[in-house]
Amino acid sequence: MPESPDAQAGSAPRAVHHLINGVAVEGRATFETRDPHDNRLLATVARGTEDDARAAIGAARTAFDEGPWPAMTPRERRAVLHAVADAVEANAEELADLETRDAGKAIRVTRHADIPRVAHNLRFFADYAAAAGDHAYPDGPLLSYTLHPPAGVVSAISPWNAPLMLASWKIAPALAFGNTVVLKPAPQTPLTAARFGELALAAGLPEGVLNIVHGYGGDEVAGPLTSDPRVDRITFTGSSATGAKIMAAAAANLTPVSAELGGKSANLVFDDADLDVAVPESIKAAFAGNGQVCFAGTRLFVQRGIHDEFLARFAEAAAKMVVGDPKDPATDMGPLIEQRHLEKVHGYVDLARAEGGTIVAGGSQLTAGGLAGGFYYTPTIITGLTNECRTAQEEIFGPVEAVMPFDTEEEAIRLANSSRYGLSGILFTSNLDRAHRLAARWRAGTVWVNTYFDRDLRLPFGGEGSSGVGREGGEYSREFFTEPRAVMLRIR
Repeated sequence: MPESPDAQAGSAPRAVHHLINGVAVEGRATFETRDPHDNRLLATVARGTEDDARAAIGAARTAFDEGPWPAMTPRERRAVLHAVADAVEANAEELADLETRDAGKAIRVTRHADIPRVAHNLRFFADYAAAAGDHAYPDGPLLSYTLHPPAGVVSAISPWNAPLMLASWKIAPALAFGNTVVLKPAPQTPLTAARFGELALAAGLPEGVLNIVHGYGGDEVAGPLTSDPRVDRITFTGSSATGAKIMAAAAANLTPVSAELGGKSANLVFDDADLDVAVPESIKAAFAGNGQVCFAGTRLFVQRGIHDEFLARFAEAAAKMVVGDPKDPATDMGPLIEQRHLEKVHGYVDLARAEGGTIVAGGSQLTAGGLAGGFYYTPTIITGLTNECRTAQEEIFGPVEAVMPFDTEEEAIRLANSSRYGLSGILFTSNLDRAHRLAARWRAGTVWVNTYFDRDLRLPFGGEGSSGVGREGGEYSREFFTEPRAVMLRIR
């Protein structure tokens, strides 16, 4: 491919192809992926078609029906997946650089959190699958037992906000339990997925076991991946509206779907909370990942007795955040993913003003100095809204936090549950009884108490209501990515 005058220097590839049956496949058309820091070209990417998607499904189907991967023992698959994890770790700096350039995430996050988590996902599920047991129920001459054979071909559709980490959250369990995969990364962030596919092949993953098709939704790529009868499972992370369309397409073939969707999570701070913990953790819950996190605590309810003190400390901490070039290790927040998304985020800030909100901090695009060519937005704090306002109810997916007071514990849990979403909840209190009471009543898939984003991969992850269907993690991933089977054997 000829050198582009605005091509981004560095480790980004010059062209990105599909990976189908172990072969790099060029697209009949291409699209561009650009650096959200300055909008420079990073790479041209193969734009998948329906034919590309169906070819990838066919390769995965053949690899499952005729290849060695499903027939391997879990220990044999574990060895391969650990080798892939080794390759990720050996190339971690390259992957972190690609992720930072493509997604705009701070380099210290991709370097120290996201890419290490990719290797951890691979190792965790490889070990879990190898160690998982089945049940046996001897009853005299009748022996009853369970099996967990792999489900088959998995369509994995991953988002752009934590591109490779969330792709590996789908790939790792699907492969560990013996399935084959067709991955469609988000078109905004294809680079690390493409590099991961190369590393996995070089590490010994058989051809056709992992296929990657780049492109868009609708009939181009996502349509076949969600409607083809050769697909046995669909795992998706993305918006609630897209999740509903995927489930509708899958329904024709009764294909099981696991969908982790949008969120508008509540964060409750009680007057007995340790503010030295609650303030920095709430900053993380609001603004980590440039605010583009589905389970972010973007409805922040503070008990009235400490509301003013908390708000002052919260606003001061937000003002100290370094917003800038994500390649700089000092940066806390990088750019939003693209211009269209920035306009959406700012539109909600304008809506908040119209709804009677007061912008306490932020509320504008950053364009000074080296940020002029990027999609930078200030950490934004809004007061004066009620929980019924659209700004407090609709997912913004940006660094915008609505802070509202509450008086009683009963009011707090009512406000937390007054949302169509139920992905997560966050709670700060020194009262253990209160923590247990509220966790039991909170309609959310995950509840964090006096912390945020700590994860044990054995626990279920997913959401209630418009935040999703199904759970993944540990035994929940095994249930989804396998076909549990009952066997009854009579000894005569």
